[in-house]
Amino acid sequence: MAITVHLWDETIPGARIRTHSVTLESQHLTVRDLIRSRVQQEVERYNESLPDRFEGLVQPEGSEQILNGFRMKTSRPLDWEAQFRRACSSFEKNGFLVLIDDRQVTDLDAVLDLTDNSEAQFIKLSPLVGG
Repeated sequence: MAITVHLWDETIPGARIRTHSVTLESQHLTVRDLIRSRVQQEVERYNESLPDRFEGLVQPEGSEQILNGFRMKTSRPLDWEAQFRRACSSFEKNGFLVLIDDRQVTDLDAVLDLTDNSEAQFIKLSPLVGG
């Protein structure tokens, strides 16, 4: 049974920068599956119109970070699988945290039991600058 889960992106110290929804094929899935669905759907939306700015979970290759997104240096379709690999790598390196219904998940293979009322927070972490 397909369900819709509400997502939002945040930065520390808690400013919401984006909210949207993702449609999932099952309510029982892993964090990896959730990230895969999110990335695939956001790349498909981007590829439909190829705007100058990509608003996604992770920075595409050949782009520059701007406020609330990434500016594409050249207009081109993105490969969702490459973006998915980047997202999994970023998650494993603590580039972002995932909270499901206010509970942090730390393993890509953690099994989730979601409902239509479930919420997923993606909290993007910024590397410390300086010494």
